Amino acid sequence: MQFFGGSEISPSPPVPAASGNNGHMMYVFNRNGICLLYREWNRPLRTLNAQQDHKLMFGLLFSLKSLTGKMDPTSAEKGNLGVPQLPGQGCSFHSFRTNTYKLSFMESPSGIKIILVTHPRTGDLRESLKYIYNLYVEYVVKNPLYTPGSPIRSELFNTTLDQYVRGIA
Repeated sequence: MQFFGGSEISPSPPVPAASGNNGHMMYVFNRNGICLLYREWNRPLRTLNAQQDHKLMFGLLFSLKSLTGKMDPTSAEKGNLGVPQLPGQGCSFHSFRTNTYKLSFMESPSGIKIILVTHPRTGDLRESLKYIYNLYVEYVVKNPLYTPGSPIRSELFNTTLDQYVRGIA
């Protein structure tokens, strides 16, 4: 079953937006801000410990979602800045770029947040993030041994994810 349209996960994932190994790191958070997975492929400099890094990334996402919702020019209902919105509510962002990296973001209807940090010249990764989410559903959520809310420890998911990210980003 695939949650974002189409059919089951196929052997042919979305076409890469760029070629080479430009994926830096990836985070998967649940709706409560708990980091379920952190993967790193190309991160030469580490300035924070893991717990601080995860809190900072989730705080950045929370702030950006709140800001984009508050600045939405199509909605009269602005709400209070900082009040969490349900997935799918309000204006959303998909990515931002700096001179050293590009952050791509996707939130599922269940509140799972997937963040992929890549090289700044990487193209649109929305379809790739949907594919990664579908991998998560197939290999983690459907695993009867997985306890929701616990860190992801599926070797099959990690191996498939590594192969896919090394090919796309």
